[in-house]
Formats: sequence, structure tokens, C-alpha cells
Amino acid sequence: MNPFDKTLMDLIQTHCHNTVTDAVFPVVTYLGENGIFWILLSLSLILLGKKQGWRGTGIIMLSAMLLGLLIGEVTLKNLVCRPRPFQLISSDIRLLIPFPSGYSFPSGHSCASFAAATAIFLRDKRWGGLALALAALIAFSRVFLFVHYPTDVLAGAALGVLCAIGAAFVYSRCMRRKKV
Repeated sequence: MNPFDKTLMDLIQTHCHNTVTDAVFPVVTYLGENGIFWILLSLSLILLGKKQGWRGTGIIMLSAMLLGLLIGEVTLKNLVCRPRPFQLISSDIRLLIPFPSGYSFPSGHSCASFAAATAIFLRDKRWGGLALALAALIAFSRVFLFVHYPTDVLAGAALGVLCAIGAAFVYSRCMRRKKV
């Protein structure tokens, strides 16, 4: 484990756990489970957001999450094959959630959350700021719950942001061509 990951994980495991955070962060992490919260939000925007101009944001969100899934979950995780912290570090840490399967790098929760939140931010800074705050909480929860290293969530977040920017670029190009 690199010194950055070790230092940050030790700090979180030593100073951030209490009865409140141990109850809250498992709930927060489930908001990012399989991207379901973000997928449902995207579908809602596509179905209900036409009048307010949010339909495109929903399409960008879904596209960015799909791109992140293909790059992160399908490709990078199987190339890097990084075990999860609880699998490698022998300690008395008790997991607060069921053991996740699969490899650790990059964090899929972080990727999907930041992909969706960035798409919202590109459309509306106020709602996007709230979405990014939720994405950051979901990403932090993964380290807090000892199922990802900090570099996993940072890489997942960066991948999500890049996928959202790429999806927004492609969407805007397609919409410009459609108008011509």
C-alpha cells in the first residue's frame, strides 16, 4: 500500500468512526450501489424533464455512467486486479456492510456518482454543487467502510468527471448536427 493511502486510511479508521457515522455511511454508500440512485434520477430527468430542458442532462448522465462502467468496471478493474483493503490488511476492522465482490481499482461507486453529478453541474451549478457533495460523500463512504483505498475513489471520481465531460461534448455535437 502506498504511503498516501495508508496515512489517510489510518486517519479515517482512527478518528472518524463513532455510533453516528457507523450508522450513516452504510446508508450513504447504498445510494451509490450499482448507480441505482443516479440511474433513477437520470431516467426521471429524461421522462419528466423535457419542459424544463433537463432531458439532455439525463441522457448525458446515463451516457457518462455507461462509459465509466465500460472503462472502469469492465476494463481497468480487470487489468489492475487490485484487492480490496479488507482483503489485504490484517486488522481488527469489522466491515459495516456485506463484503463487496470484485476488485478495488477504480471505485465504481465514485465513478458513477461523479459522472452523474458532473453532468448535473454542467447544466446547473446550484443543483450540481449539491449532487457533487453527495458524490463526495458516497466516495468517502467507500474508504470509511474499508472497501476502497483513497486512490481508488480519487481515480473513480476523476474517471467519472472525464466521462461526463466527454458525454456532454458528444451530446452537444449531436444536437448541433441535428439542428443543421
